[in-house]
Amino acid sequence: MTLEERTKMLSGNGWWRTHAVERVGIPSISVSDGPHGLRKVEGGGIQTSVPATCFPTASAIASSWDTELIREIGVALAEECQASDVQILLGPGVNMKRSPLGGRNFEYFSEDPVLAGKMGAAYIQGVQSQGVGTSLKHYAANNQEFERMATSSNLNERTLREIYLPAFEIAVKEAQPWSVMAAYNSVNHIFATENTWLLQDILRTEWGFAGFVVSDWGAVHDGVAGVNAGLSLEMPGSGNYHQNKVLQAIHAGQIPLSRLDDVIVPLLAVILKAQASRQTSATFDTERHDMLARRAAADSIVLLKNAANLLPLNFNESKTVAIIGAFAQTPRYQGSGSSQVNPTRISTAYDELIK
Repeated sequence: MTLEERTKMLSGNGWWRTHAVERVGIPSISVSDGPHGLRKVEGGGIQTSVPATCFPTASAIASSWDTELIREIGVALAEECQASDVQILLGPGVNMKRSPLGGRNFEYFSEDPVLAGKMGAAYIQGVQSQGVGTSLKHYAANNQEFERMATSSNLNERTLREIYLPAFEIAVKEAQPWSVMAAYNSVNHIFATENTWLLQDILRTEWGFAGFVVSDWGAVHDGVAGVNAGLSLEMPGSGNYHQNKVLQAIHAGQIPLSRLDDVIVPLLAVILKAQASRQTSATFDTERHDMLARRAAADSIVLLKNAANLLPLNFNESKTVAIIGAFAQTPRYQGSGSSQVNPTRISTAYDELIK
């Protein structure tokens, strides 16, 4: 590959694809949001996506404490990715729930790093068992949405290693995700996408991560610093802006060619592996996936209080049930934003009760 071809690979081709280098047989692959369902954007913009099974969110599934269940969900998610020709699913998220006000808490498993790590590892194992990659996110200490692109998470090493890093460490060591997503925020005033200590010293040297590092969408501030820190892929594409900066830095001796290879080789390895695993005629069983989602939802329920032993309902004693509130027919079954799924089916409490 020429220098220009290699540096072009460092940035995405639009929002959801990598660049191809047809001259040497490097294909383009597709990535799409998760984590609790496939959100492959299609047609009219970021809020439109192909129909997919909406599984319970990570916050619900973690309440089951069932790694086999989430591994099974991972397999189902991968089947839907294969059917939609998606090679990498952008999940799971294993950030800690530092505050109940965290806008993406529903996407994360727990405030417990061990539980989050174990559930994340099982999710990755399930998805990747079907030849679809994952992207472990958002690395690291990305625990709030307010000013997330500008804030710095300032904390000492002990706190990082005891609370904010273990979930990532467990998932990397036990499941080897194909990619890790570097977060928007800074850690101790160094952007995660430019943080050599996080991306090299911890992730690769200590934990043995073998995949590639991708930025969160729009998280790259300095492409040269990113490459030197170990960032392989900027998403989405920025035209030739960062490519030109990186080329200039290489010619100026600011980026050694060995460093360029360090970030390109893992990316190319995953792209080729993903291409070899594609199943262009794949389909999935909508009914089976729907039943899995229902079972997962039931297994994730936590009963906090049962006043007067009201539950389970005994229809032999009472034939009527009062249904109160709009959510009975228009349930709030998921969050919004980048993880919002266009569900193949919605089951409501009202519909189930009147059957």
